[in-house]
Amino acid sequence: MADLILPGLVDVHIHLRVPGGEQKEDFGSGTAGALAGGITTVLAMPNTTPPLSTPEVISDTRAIAASTIHCDVGLFAGASLAHIGQLASCAPHTVALKIYLNDTFGPLRVEALTTLETCFQEWPAGKLIAMHAEGQSVAVGIGLAAAFARPVHFCHISRKEEVELIARAKDRGLPVTCEVTPHHLFLNAADAARLGTRADMRPRLASPEDVSALWEHIGDTIDCIATDHAPHTLEEKAGASPPPGVPGLETSIPLMLSAVHDGRLTLGRLIELMSTNPRKIFNLAEQPDTWVEVDAEMVREISDKGLFTRCGWTPFAGMEVHGSVRRVILRGEVVYENGHVLAEPGSGRLLPGYSGP
Repeated sequence: MADLILPGLVDVHIHLRVPGGEQKEDFGSGTAGALAGGITTVLAMPNTTPPLSTPEVISDTRAIAASTIHCDVGLFAGASLAHIGQLASCAPHTVALKIYLNDTFGPLRVEALTTLETCFQEWPAGKLIAMHAEGQSVAVGIGLAAAFARPVHFCHISRKEEVELIARAKDRGLPVTCEVTPHHLFLNAADAARLGTRADMRPRLASPEDVSALWEHIGDTIDCIATDHAPHTLEEKAGASPPPGVPGLETSIPLMLSAVHDGRLTLGRLIELMSTNPRKIFNLAEQPDTWVEVDAEMVREISDKGLFTRCGWTPFAGMEVHGSVRRVILRGEVVYENGHVLAEPGSGRLLPGYSGP
């Protein structure tokens, strides 16, 4: 058995569906799935029901999280025209601001330039702005980063022209970073045809040429691997209006370790993408006495069975991978071991460390 020790991993883009979507995920099931995937810190998106766009909703959501999380959790604030005046008041409770420039699940899409300008003016300079930007919207985000001289992080980049534009912006010294998901690295449009509504997501799965471009830039332009874990029940996915999104917390590390096994990236680069860089970009403190023990050579087939995510399925079912998480230690305590989550509900910490109203 080949044992591998990794630092606690960070996923800066997941959906925990609280409030309003607890039938498909909640803080308990989602953070249990994170630990099963070797992930000890997660950052949760704000497009909930209602959205995390007011201090009151964020405070109520943090209270629920405090008693149920198994690993460390931070919340994003969501930019919303309806609540733009409360934006700055959300900052002490949250790790970053999320702006949706393109289609998303929920009502948080921002289209007016004046609203975007207000976001960049009112959101505290010491906290990051992240964007859901596809196609030409990436150029808008880069322009705003340049105009306001402040960092912008691009979520789930998936197209060749997007990653190449970000590479050019970085070459010019602009303060931009980006992430890519495992599903955009390991699946393409042909898989979308095979999987049907199970593969419906935003951004949609791309061409093999787009996937190749992501791999070509994984050594330099791309800063993070983030799952965009977006669980929906199979009943919802089979309905008349299936919501976009796929789960991914429990499959990201075996997929990326398989890429290491196949020589597509180095182990050192994987650690940068899944631990070092996310902490640096989002200004997250290190977790002392925290590590992940992995059987790096275990060959297995991903299955829908045995998942902790409440939705109970994965688009990667049937794929053969190298690597399995055996044990996770968080702040000196064994929190996951051989298929069992040992962390008590509420034992994770809320980020940032703020206890205000």
